[in-house]
Amino acid sequence: MLERITPLILTYNEFPNIHRAIERLTWAKEIIVIDSYSTDKTIEILHSYPQVKVFERKFDTHATQWNYGLEKIKSSWVLSLDADYIVTDELISEIAVLPIDGEIDGYFTKFKYCIFGKPLRGTILPPRQTLFQKNKAIYIDDGHTQVLQLTGKSAELSTYIHHDDRKPLSRWLWAQDRYMVIEAKKLLETPESELSFSDRIRKQKILAPFIILIYCLILKGGILDGWHGWYYAFQRMLAETLLAIRLFEYGKL
Repeated sequence: MLERITPLILTYNEFPNIHRAIERLTWAKEIIVIDSYSTDKTIEILHSYPQVKVFERKFDTHATQWNYGLEKIKSSWVLSLDADYIVTDELISEIAVLPIDGEIDGYFTKFKYCIFGKPLRGTILPPRQTLFQKNKAIYIDDGHTQVLQLTGKSAELSTYIHHDDRKPLSRWLWAQDRYMVIEAKKLLETPESELSFSDRIRKQKILAPFIILIYCLILKGGILDGWHGWYYAFQRMLAETLLAIRLFEYGKL
């Protein structure tokens, strides 16, 4: 199965992460990277791996960027990854024994969120469809992120990907603010009847930051992870606060 898979990664100034991500993918014959004109050492690191092919494209939306990457892949299966995803040995072993031509056309993968390399007990990250047949998939935009539309049957793998972002706080804030601008517009433009219960709470602005803090610390067990758990909880609370500020801002326009 591993011989039928091409990893696909999007990058933009991922110097703190990309080396660790690629090191876990050296089993692949080819790795496709779509870079949005990085200005740090990301490209230099990528060119040090012979199986990595880099294509540069100006970023417009996540979906179009991912779909552009799919066009560059020749294999039948794709492993779609962010630059801060670390594929574990357990996941590689599980993928290796999957049937090549079975009934399943795509697989969801669960995540363990890491703070400075330490996996946490829980995360708010939902499973993501990372492994799928190329000819049955296309990406569509959904708020600040993207969703994979797959024709066929899906299943969930039992092992995990580690989400381990080592970029500095200033870069994280820059990215989160960009995401929340898009997310706020989505919440304001979507009819109330079509919003999920959690999105309706987020749209109210005041409660969501405090709810997410309690959710991460208590319901997800972050308080048992020591300062790493508190860091993650405050990080998510800050992201929700940025969203609330953007909602207040757009409400006044």
